[in-house]
Amino acid sequence: MKILDKYLLKTFVSTFASVFVILFFIFILQTVWLFISELAGKDLDLILVLKFLLFAMPRIIPLVLPLSILLASIMTFGNLAENYEFAAMKSSGISLQRAMRSLTYFILLLSVCAFFFANNVIPFAEYKFINFRKDIAQMKPAMAIAEGQFSDVGIYNIKVNKKSGENGNFLTGVTIHKKTNFYDGTKNVIKAKTGELLSNEKSNILKLVLNDGYYYEDVVPKKYEERNKLPFAKSSFKHYTINLDLSKLNNVEGADQEISNTNNMLNVRELKYTLDSLNKSYRKDVVSFADNIYQRTGINNIRAKSENNVKLDPKKKLLSDVTPEEKAQILKVAAANISSSNFSIDGSKFELENKQKTINSHWIALYEKFVIAYACVLMFFIGAPLGAIIRKGGLGLPIVFAILIFIIYHFINTFGRKVAQENGIPPFLGAWMSSFILTPFALLLTYRATNDIGLINMDVVLLPFQKLFKKFFPPKKTDQ
Repeated sequence: MKILDKYLLKTFVSTFASVFVILFFIFILQTVWLFISELAGKDLDLILVLKFLLFAMPRIIPLVLPLSILLASIMTFGNLAENYEFAAMKSSGISLQRAMRSLTYFILLLSVCAFFFANNVIPFAEYKFINFRKDIAQMKPAMAIAEGQFSDVGIYNIKVNKKSGENGNFLTGVTIHKKTNFYDGTKNVIKAKTGELLSNEKSNILKLVLNDGYYYEDVVPKKYEERNKLPFAKSSFKHYTINLDLSKLNNVEGADQEISNTNNMLNVRELKYTLDSLNKSYRKDVVSFADNIYQRTGINNIRAKSENNVKLDPKKKLLSDVTPEEKAQILKVAAANISSSNFSIDGSKFELENKQKTINSHWIALYEKFVIAYACVLMFFIGAPLGAIIRKGGLGLPIVFAILIFIIYHFINTFGRKVAQENGIPPFLGAWMSSFILTPFALLLTYRATNDIGLINMDVVLLPFQKLFKKFFPPKKTDQ
């Protein structure tokens, strides 16, 4: 039996390693494609690009590892079934469960390693990856601006004709468009012959010093008929300094969201501590908001007067006894109070919803560290029985089944996270939704493979149609 276990383990590990390397390389190429705007045309040397990819690699593991296990399981057991090696095992009294025993232990060990990797390595790499762009901007500030095209840097669009110097700090032919409020219609343009970028590794501010240039600004007249003349103001300068915020450099789509999602940088212990603090702060805000609304109603004042036996003039309590002017004033004040209360409620509701979303995202990050470990076991118990049932190895049919199952798993997982983060369902259910849905499928496949039942019993499917056909078209009796 030890020989058989070693053979199965060697076959599976070699297939798993090959599949993992191929899929990992594909996902790395996808990462490069997503962040190509940050890498191309920025005068980055090979070491910085490799460090960028190194920090991005760990976040790919939760996608590559379950898919690799699934595909390797289907290919390994499909090859064994296709070559009738399973038939030989069963004829020798070795069941499918016994054949899977050594691989099950290996998958359990791999799932434990996946948990520690997700709990320790991924948070550290996520922190380094998110801060790497700012570090590059501090070391090589010229990377924020590419030659011959407009680069989006915070509230400025900057274009330079040429960069020079050791780090590309010296600029020639600088054109800057400053973003302004859309509604006022103003436009600011700055043109300079030369410029220089100055940075400090200890500061988050990057200085852009412009030399010998002009500043143009549209002027919006108060009178509408004068706006057709398109007036503008022009001024010249010898030296003009612009301070750029490094946090706005290379601001690609979704970068702000990634920086704000610090829950991905925390391990289980840190997440529990953070969740405790967030829940206390949330409950405190709810109590404070309730007390504020309660005070706005004035119930305390009425209750205090009733407790002190203060008798109110009944004439002043009736709205019909006041003059029309006073009634209008009272209604106006009441409407203003209601509007103010509604505005306060809407603002507090929006703030509390955002805090609840933050709490949900931290819960999801906590559960996902356990989900990846369970996903390894789940994908193995889907792939191994499926490979034994379809009896096909290689890279043909197994890839089709693996990709189809993984797309379903990933879609359900993404859908559950999004709904849970929006407080539509509990975070626990959102994080484990895909596992809950596919676990019965894994148990069904294991049962059918153990009992030598095909993936789909065609007799069960075709039997009702056969009965219906015989009912309407009975067989003709022949005379003997």
